[in-house]
Amino acid sequence: MAAPHLQPPSFLLATLKADCVNKPFVQRCHELETVIEEFPAKELHGIFPWLVESIFGSLDGIIVGWNLRCLQGRTNPTEYSVALDFLDPSGPMMKLVYKLQAEEYRYDFPVSYLPGPVKASIQEQVLPECSLYHNKVQFPSSGGLGLNLALNPFEYYMFYFAISLITQKNSPITHHVSPSNSAYFILVDTYLKCFLPTEGSVLPPPSSNPGGAIPSPTPRSPAVPFTSYGMHHTSLLKRHIAHQPSVNADPASQEIWRSETLLQIFVEMWLHHYSLEMYQKMQSPHVKLEVLHYRLSISSKHHGSPAQSSYQALHAYQESFKPTEEHVLVVRLLVKHLHAFSNSLKPEPLSPSAHSHTASPLEEFKRVVIPRFVQQKLYIFLQHCFGHWPLDASFRAVLEMWLSYLQPWRYAPEKPPQSAEPLPRSVSEKWAAFIQENLLMYTKLFVGFLNRALRTDLVSPKNALMVFRVAKVFAQPNLAEMILKGEQLFLEPELVIPHRQHRLFMTPTLGGSFFSSWPPTITDASFKVKSHVYSLEGQDFQYKQMFGAEVRNLVLKLAQLICQAQQTAKSISDHSAETLASQSFFSWFRFTPSDMNGSYTGNDLDEIGQDSIKKTDEYLEKALEYLCQIFKLNEAQLTQMMMKCGTAQDENGKKQLPDCIESEDGLILTPLGRYQIINGLRRFEVQYQGDTELQPIRSYENATLVRLLFRLSSALNQRFADQMEVLCSREDFIGKLCRYHLINPHLAQKTRYIPMSKDRTSHNWGPRISLRFLASYRTLTSLLMIYFIASWFCIGPVGCTFIILFGYFLYAILMTFFSEGWKPHQH
Repeated sequence: MAAPHLQPPSFLLATLKADCVNKPFVQRCHELETVIEEFPAKELHGIFPWLVESIFGSLDGIIVGWNLRCLQGRTNPTEYSVALDFLDPSGPMMKLVYKLQAEEYRYDFPVSYLPGPVKASIQEQVLPECSLYHNKVQFPSSGGLGLNLALNPFEYYMFYFAISLITQKNSPITHHVSPSNSAYFILVDTYLKCFLPTEGSVLPPPSSNPGGAIPSPTPRSPAVPFTSYGMHHTSLLKRHIAHQPSVNADPASQEIWRSETLLQIFVEMWLHHYSLEMYQKMQSPHVKLEVLHYRLSISSKHHGSPAQSSYQALHAYQESFKPTEEHVLVVRLLVKHLHAFSNSLKPEPLSPSAHSHTASPLEEFKRVVIPRFVQQKLYIFLQHCFGHWPLDASFRAVLEMWLSYLQPWRYAPEKPPQSAEPLPRSVSEKWAAFIQENLLMYTKLFVGFLNRALRTDLVSPKNALMVFRVAKVFAQPNLAEMILKGEQLFLEPELVIPHRQHRLFMTPTLGGSFFSSWPPTITDASFKVKSHVYSLEGQDFQYKQMFGAEVRNLVLKLAQLICQAQQTAKSISDHSAETLASQSFFSWFRFTPSDMNGSYTGNDLDEIGQDSIKKTDEYLEKALEYLCQIFKLNEAQLTQMMMKCGTAQDENGKKQLPDCIESEDGLILTPLGRYQIINGLRRFEVQYQGDTELQPIRSYENATLVRLLFRLSSALNQRFADQMEVLCSREDFIGKLCRYHLINPHLAQKTRYIPMSKDRTSHNWGPRISLRFLASYRTLTSLLMIYFIASWFCIGPVGCTFIILFGYFLYAILMTFFSEGWKPHQH
């Protein structure tokens, strides 16, 4: 654990560590609450780092702490309630934080546990743009190891709280744990509602002095010379306070620093894990220029530096980051709350002069919270997830987080009118500015989703649901038109505007601080869109139009795959229905030896299920309809695609062979054929071609019975071979009956009828008896049921056997009349 250089451990700390081992959780929390109330800040200062680590776990993930991610009210109601009360914004832990905050204590947080790009940047003595790190980096004392951030108690507490979502990912998690019901998820929601309120102002922290307030952190002189990413970080809050006649008139002006600090910590810890190359790409031009000057100055010096060299820090670093589903759910919670927080902004007054004097810092914070803090890092985070997430149904969490960001109108105060039949809600024109300033979130990520959808199995109802969800969101009335308008604004030719290039450099970076100064308001809509795109992707970015020819071809491919998936689902459904319809009373008992020649497909059909196939068809049908609305697809094109998919089925309703090419070595799969096999669109019909008696033992057969019945069948065939041959040679009804039931029709067609030779081996294809169907578990179960019913009615084993034989005899006669066996047999 990283802790500041303190005095030797006090008796209080030793006592609390002993209680942590010997006393139950609830009792420890009550005693900690008493300690926080009664002891002075000087004593509590020594136990604070240990207490934070014992709650959230160690930074290396070895110490789990309270394991808030697995603590749920359903499984541990008492501990769940006590933990939430203890860590509540008005609970004992926050009282301890504010108590230490008033004394201006500082605690060291190791830079080595920060997100990789930030860590590499600080190690080469270049500060990130985020004001969270300014005036906090300190070199270790002589003999120390690594850089540290000197944080105030509130920052230290929130750093540990936020990073525990990342460091504790490998902690033991019990089964049936819902991330959205965990104590950690509830605490994130509580902190967001407290420090980023949608109504009212931020509640002031409790103070031990009546009428007193906890001071906001004062700026400190830098401990080491650093090149700063920000030119001048003048606090907008301080400028606001300086012009007020009384500071205490607006409590939010004192405490808004907690709101900004909380949001910056959450964004830095949860959305700042990507490649260093991407991190460098995000920096503004003047930052790159400063970094270049700094590197040149460093390279001209001959003496060493305690930090790593630029080359080592920037090129030798690679971070492997795989966000979990729980991580994505927490980020989605943050996105949804920020939309609600931003949309709670009060309407601007008619007089601009009145706005400058009446708007509170919290209202100004709401105005810039999404574009300045979240937009850029969330875009990079989503790109990382779209490119690295497995092609399975767990991608639904990422998808819903993305769709939540794209629809801020869902979290606006106004509610849609209630009607008997809910109609698609048209997107208001007032959201056009948001769509244009987030154009890449809509267009480039939509193309990324298309590329994922083209590689997934759309027959799966979960994958079909994801395509349906995206298509439904983008098909909202007026949304596609506004996205198209944003693309047109971006593609407008560059006009000669005075100082445009200078304005581009001075545009506030999206990862900067709310406290930094704002340039003049930009009114050019086209320039806003261009600035957004270039700030996220760089000046040399080649934009791919969402409504251009290339993306339209991808949509047509997806539509074709949807049609093929619908046909596949229909084929599976029809095959399942035919199988159920053809299962008569005796065929369900496996009394037909010909069933042994096929493959047992019951397990696959059971897993898919009729309900799932129905859902898949509904999702795909609606998704195709929405895609037609979005991209104005021609009905003739869709009809042609449907006909292609229909002709891909042969007259028996079975799928054709995968796409292959003829060669000297036989059939070779093409890339399209491999794709068809992987996604289950087509397959090779592989059947056993040899002797049905010698085929491998199936999973639904009793191996011992198969071997015993084979010996019995072989003995009967050798004993009665001549009699069966004479019977099958007759032209009357007896001969036809024997030929149908004693000769395998599939083998007879391939080999023609070959009488059994004198050696009478089982490898000849003459008439013979097969008893292997009796080894099926389904047949055995059926026989046991019949004997149980017979014993219930006192029929007895002999009578039961007579009934079975008589029923099978009637079944054989009917099958002879209504089957191919009644036709003249070719000898």
